[in-house]
Amino acid sequence: MTRTFWVILALIVLVVGAFALMLSFGDGGRRSVAWRASSPAASNVAVAEDGVADAPRSLTMPVLGVPRTAVGNSWNDPRGGGLRGHHGTDIMAAGGTPVVAAAPGRIEKLFQSALGGITVYVRSPDRRWTYYYAHLAGYAPGVREGMAVAAGDRLGYVGDTGDAGAGNYHLHFGVSRMQPGQRWWQGEEVNPYPLLARARPSR
Repeated sequence: MTRTFWVILALIVLVVGAFALMLSFGDGGRRSVAWRASSPAASNVAVAEDGVADAPRSLTMPVLGVPRTAVGNSWNDPRGGGLRGHHGTDIMAAGGTPVVAAAPGRIEKLFQSALGGITVYVRSPDRRWTYYYAHLAGYAPGVREGMAVAAGDRLGYVGDTGDAGAGNYHLHFGVSRMQPGQRWWQGEEVNPYPLLARARPSR
């Protein structure tokens, strides 16, 4: 065989090898994300629906006595006459049912708004996540801004304040991924349903 033949064969092997390498790394890192989510070192994270691997592994059910099987995925359901999507999970319960912290953190804001009614914003200890509790009937005794809470601590009570509608008792629960320097109303909203679906029982 001639030298030209070997040069051409070597070029073909290089091209095929480079193409195979591109295929193995051209999936945007999804393989490495899947590995991180299943490795023991990453037992405290989970891949959320948007492919984020740093979401909390699970959350305590934020409404006392409601089984996780009773909660549906209402993410992006139409709201406001179809003008906006629903960015949270609605947990139906009787008015006055205790609402508890889904995860540890610090109460960053107690706020009342036209849409959310009586609300609580809890920031995670690492400040990377905010947990949002809306449509409350009121706050639990002693709840105040700046106080630390553990998962399962009482925050308030299921209500119908804001735009929930009279008698439509439920908790609107939201989760936002936060960047350094962002305030309580900011952040990227993430679907909490996959985290609630494997929630730890409330205490």
